[in-house]
Amino acid sequence: MKYLSEYRNLEDTKKYLDLIAKTATKTWNIMEICGGQTHGLVKNGIINLLPENVRMIHGPGCPVCVTPLNLIDKAIELLENGVIVCSFGDMVRVPGSKKSLLEAKADGGDLRILYSPLEAVNIAKQNPDKEVVFFAVGFETTAPANALSVLHAKKENVTNYSILVSHVLVPPAMEGILDDELCTIDAFLGAGHVCAIMGMKEYYPLVDKFKIPIVITGFEPLDLVQGIYMALLQLEKGEYKLENQYSRVVKEEGNVEAKKMMASVFEISDREWRGIGSIPNSGYRLKKEFIDFDAETKFKISSIATPENSNCIAGQILKGIKKPHQCEQFGKACTPSNPLGAPMVSSEGACAAYYHFSNHLITS
Repeated sequence: MKYLSEYRNLEDTKKYLDLIAKTATKTWNIMEICGGQTHGLVKNGIINLLPENVRMIHGPGCPVCVTPLNLIDKAIELLENGVIVCSFGDMVRVPGSKKSLLEAKADGGDLRILYSPLEAVNIAKQNPDKEVVFFAVGFETTAPANALSVLHAKKENVTNYSILVSHVLVPPAMEGILDDELCTIDAFLGAGHVCAIMGMKEYYPLVDKFKIPIVITGFEPLDLVQGIYMALLQLEKGEYKLENQYSRVVKEEGNVEAKKMMASVFEISDREWRGIGSIPNSGYRLKKEFIDFDAETKFKISSIATPENSNCIAGQILKGIKKPHQCEQFGKACTPSNPLGAPMVSSEGACAAYYHFSNHLITS
């Protein structure tokens, strides 16, 4: 398949691994932002094939993982009050303070697992006597579809539909990581799918401010080793610039129509990140003209505050300070069937990647 099979070519991947080994003369820490990239690195064994002086640090690019505990509790409260709650499948097993959405469903809640928020609008139209809420989780990649659902509901006058917004933005999180006094990151692999929507403009200021290389990178094995090699070339030369390895998908301007749709419905706001804390201007909220579609306002559930599990170090993992297998609970009290934190249950979570694909790292 064009643009896919050639990026899974073993021989070409090996060539770049050899180039990486020859190029790296110092120890470098490179953070891959996206959880899909983390899974690609671990599942394909690339982590183990890199030289010891090229260290991959796993970043916070898993939207399910950074969705705050209190928002999950709010969704559960809605379920318990008879609201139909719709969600992507990744969210349903993530633990809240007392239970997960799936456990709330087992207790009698009406939880629907969907592939598109537009399905939730149709459910609302089919159930005019019930309130329907879509749990709008994600980075910039899922925001256009959620914005479209609100626009569609408003056009169709579907007044029993609303969204519980938990949209977070990548560049402010990167800046927050770089501002942390414990940060040791030398370069970033930028999130390819996010940049496919947003383009490249937002990343130039980060490169200039922190003098750090950023290489927008895809997810297949060859994508990943090419991105690492491009970052290393900059680091070894003492350069810092924004480059685009994923040019077959990412364009400078991004998806212009998708960005227009998002801008018509959402505005930038501060946002809480699970395990990290509040990051200024790092999320979306609905604009005032769409406030009737905001579930927190509609159901007056904005005051729930819940503490994190003290045994979970997800925050340190999401900031790249620790690796999953360095957690005392990893593979013991915390497993995919009994997760203490979101990174163990999400399909993009670093802990889940290590648990499923790197058994040797569990004991190392």
